[in-house]
Amino acid sequence: MTDTPTFIFTSLFLTLVFSGLLFRLWLSQRHIRHIRSHRAAVPAEFRERVSLEAHHKAADYSCDKARFEQFGMLIDTLILLGLTLGGGIDLLHRFWQGHSDGLFYGLALILSLGFLTGIIDLPLSLYRQFVIEARHGFNRMTPALFVSDLIKQIGLSLVLGAPLILGVLWLMQEMGERWWFYVWLFWMGFMLLIQFIFPTWIAPLFNRFTPLDNPELQTRIEALLQRCGFASKGLFVMDGSRRSSHGNAYFTGFGRNKRIVFFDTLLTSLDPLEVEAVLAHELGHFHHRHILQRLVMTFGLSLGFLYLLGQLLGSPWFYAGLGVNGSNTTLALILFFLTMPVFTFPFNPLFSLFARRHEFQADAYAARHSDAPALIRALLKLYKDNASTLTPDPLHSAVYDSHPPAAQRIAHLQTSGAAA
Repeated sequence: MTDTPTFIFTSLFLTLVFSGLLFRLWLSQRHIRHIRSHRAAVPAEFRERVSLEAHHKAADYSCDKARFEQFGMLIDTLILLGLTLGGGIDLLHRFWQGHSDGLFYGLALILSLGFLTGIIDLPLSLYRQFVIEARHGFNRMTPALFVSDLIKQIGLSLVLGAPLILGVLWLMQEMGERWWFYVWLFWMGFMLLIQFIFPTWIAPLFNRFTPLDNPELQTRIEALLQRCGFASKGLFVMDGSRRSSHGNAYFTGFGRNKRIVFFDTLLTSLDPLEVEAVLAHELGHFHHRHILQRLVMTFGLSLGFLYLLGQLLGSPWFYAGLGVNGSNTTLALILFFLTMPVFTFPFNPLFSLFARRHEFQADAYAARHSDAPALIRALLKLYKDNASTLTPDPLHSAVYDSHPPAAQRIAHLQTSGAAA
């Protein structure tokens, strides 16, 4: 007979799983209806700068992605229920318990779970890349490159992930009641290490990075960096066109290891003043310490989550309520992080609001230190090149989008430009 705490926890879990799924499906369908209802005409504020053909392409691409995401939601829910209440994790636990013990039991259980979910996700990744992206003219990846990337990702997961898993499991077993604090310190150090080595060791495994070879643009960017007080280790162009025609720019690393990276597709689409304005936006994130704020928030939340996991570790109802007959540190770690998105999804609008505020601040900074009309032109080109819809559903955008809708963002830029 199921005890009361187990029954309550299972009921809560199932309620959140199905209510969250229904809400996300409803929200996605609402998003599709909203886009399709505005497909016939370009919004009035964009008609002089966006063609009807481009507007149609963005609407169709956004709807295709949303329908595919609906299918992905169903698959993810089936996987979650199959692994928990369906007995998948319990089956893997009993198998590896009979073939290994200690840290290697934990490593084998986590890696086998990752392998299983990766195999299930592989057809979805293939369809996303070679059907949806190709249908709308974005895919430039070959099957050989897809396989090469997959092999590299698996290799990195083993080289970096296996020591991380072993370190976490050892600390959980050996550090007593305050293991969660030591795991947090270890994880925080690991994440900072990845941030430091990513630009020079990890990213080049997947893309070629060449120094920017455009004297006019380089002079303009160096003047911007000097105005903004930003020191970087170099300006680089990334061969993003090998995989996709989508364009972007970013800076990576921290301290003296910061690099500014432009997708080659971005440089072919924008003129020098527009590239400068896009970079000024990225520097706005640096000026306002947005990346530091996000790191602090991430580390703070992770500390809270690990503390919560520490309280659940010795609770039999936590394991039984998720379909597992047994309890140990590895099972607790897996169950907690597998089911955490179910419990944190209601907070998603807050995280999105936080991110959108950062975008507005970075835009205002760009308007002061570069050229607001140039950034507006660049954004419209990027919306067009990336087939981003100009008419997202407001509620869907509020829940998911880290960037403000185009109309709001451009109106804010026009105000910022006038103030500047």
